[in-house]
Amino acid sequence: MDLQSLCRVICVTALISLICHRCWVTAGDIVHDDDLAPKKPGCENDFVLVKVQTWVNGIEDAEFVGVGARFGTTIVSKEKNANQRSLVLSDPRDCCSHPKNKLANDVIMVDRGLCKFTTKANNAEAAHASAILIINNQKELYKMVCEPDETDLDIHIPAVMLPQDAGASLEKMLTSNSSVSVQLYSPRRPLVDIAEVFLWLMAVGTILCASYWSAWSARESAIEQDKLLKDALDEIPDTRNGGSGGIVDVNTTSAVLFVVVASCFLVMLYKLMSYWFVELLVVLFCIGGVEGLQTCLVALLSRWFKRAGESYIKVPFFGALSCLTLAVSPFCIAFAVVWAVYRNVSFAWIGQDILGIALIITVLQIVHVPNLKVGTVLLSCAFLYDIFWVFVSKKLFRESVMIVVARGDKSGEDGIPMLLKIPRMYDPWGGYSIIGFGDILLPGLLIAFSLRYDWLANKTLRAGYFLWAMIAYGLGLLITYVALNLMDGHGQPALLYIVPFTLGTFLTLGRKRGDLRVLWIRGEPERHCPHIQLEHQLSEESNDEK
Repeated sequence: MDLQSLCRVICVTALISLICHRCWVTAGDIVHDDDLAPKKPGCENDFVLVKVQTWVNGIEDAEFVGVGARFGTTIVSKEKNANQRSLVLSDPRDCCSHPKNKLANDVIMVDRGLCKFTTKANNAEAAHASAILIINNQKELYKMVCEPDETDLDIHIPAVMLPQDAGASLEKMLTSNSSVSVQLYSPRRPLVDIAEVFLWLMAVGTILCASYWSAWSARESAIEQDKLLKDALDEIPDTRNGGSGGIVDVNTTSAVLFVVVASCFLVMLYKLMSYWFVELLVVLFCIGGVEGLQTCLVALLSRWFKRAGESYIKVPFFGALSCLTLAVSPFCIAFAVVWAVYRNVSFAWIGQDILGIALIITVLQIVHVPNLKVGTVLLSCAFLYDIFWVFVSKKLFRESVMIVVARGDKSGEDGIPMLLKIPRMYDPWGGYSIIGFGDILLPGLLIAFSLRYDWLANKTLRAGYFLWAMIAYGLGLLITYVALNLMDGHGQPALLYIVPFTLGTFLTLGRKRGDLRVLWIRGEPERHCPHIQLEHQLSEESNDEK
């Protein structure tokens, strides 16, 4: 595929991926305080996820997840402090009247029924139950709250709701004449998981690699321009466009248009989210991943296989392709296909991250921010976009559109693939720490620009802007994870923290050093044209001879 087609495919895929500006944990909130659910004395617990571990005839069996009620005693957080109790099926099933069962600190399982949740809990406690499991009549979980006029809230046993399918499994165990016991506990998520450390390193490392590749290409292009200008005084090429083939410069109009297009695409995803739509996104991601992986591998291997990289073969429909590209392409396609087929297995995140990183690096190599003005407009628009679709959209759609789309709540899938993720290793609830492509791509455009400027201006690492921009990005992403943990895993828009750190550092340093005008308008240091110097030298020699 020629470079123009490559750019077109990658840019389309990048546009889709840029809607994914978020960073949160997909295991679900452990603690959730809902202001809409009324609180009163005796009914003021936070909603917590609860693990229900089962044993059948003394052998450990399935584990289910429920949600604790607003009322009742709190559930222990440590497994070693949780007591193992026998499970009994209530008679009557809804426990709206006093149970006929003889209980001795057993856990009673009841149907949701028509009476109040607190009525069931009071009846179960009066029958000497140690806890009550209420089975919902739907597959989803339901928050058990108190009615505004309720007064009988002195309940001293924990109440947990389980989904319908969990109740069916437990009932099957009980009706098979087996001895079933359960253990209830709500483990707390660790303050920091090592997955977040690796994800931070992955994001920073991706921008680092992409920036150096972009700066190296820009410097090679500048050197090539200088050579052409020295060798061809009669035909002086345009120094603005020379050597920039295949590079897409973002302008202020496209930066603003990005927010509009991305917002429309996000709403379309939200409204049309389904299994087939996610499958379409997987196909687009694979196309972009193949192109990205191929570009990275060809650039890397061409250092050792120069002849293969410089030998071209004309292929119908695709145009002229290097032998190295033809050799690498089947591997890249096979890699993406295998990932797509097995993307639901536990280790599929590795393939997704490899394809994602390759795509991000390639986009940062091809798409450039020409100056600080465009970078400021782009990041500012993305900053507002992120906040609106994560927080403000709750007021309009009654839920965060960004988070619903990213998790794939309406698709039956694990979410869209345009993100990097790592499984949480020490989290008892499992899940993934994830970061959207946009949280790397958008700041990466500005950081790559800073290194290109530093190299063209011959600035040292400390005297330049790249080092400080990278530190600012790392700190911004670190603050995102701190906020994430302080919010008990609630979704956090990473650009809310990254943009002020990165952009603020760049603008402050530029103004302090007196480079802000050049950075803002030109985006590159002034360079003396070699052909002008040579013409001036020849003119002086001619005058001396006269």
